[in-house]
Amino acid sequence: MARPPGKRNTHIHLLSGGEKALTAIALVFAIFELNPAPFCMLDEVDAPLDDSNVGRFCTLVKAMSEQVQFIIISHNKITMEIADQLIGVTMQEAGVSRLVTVDIDTAVDMVNG
Repeated sequence: MARPPGKRNTHIHLLSGGEKALTAIALVFAIFELNPAPFCMLDEVDAPLDDSNVGRFCTLVKAMSEQVQFIIISHNKITMEIADQLIGVTMQEAGVSRLVTVDIDTAVDMVNG
């Protein structure tokens, strides 16, 4: 059972994908507020969220990153914008994957140069 803001208490299966994701994120972040761990890995938790809720998610991640290191797997541009470092996988040749790493601070320094 869950009760997202503005909704009645209902079975979690009756919630939309975004509401389920927000409920799960709220539970995970509440646990981390009570009992912080050194890092938290999140895999595509922002995928079912609309842009305004992704913004709220990113604001909370940024605030909590003072105490917890987040490793976030995401394809969302808004989420990637808050990262200090991006690591991606590219496949220039068929069947050959390569890691691509970008340190955001170094990239900004190179641009401002």
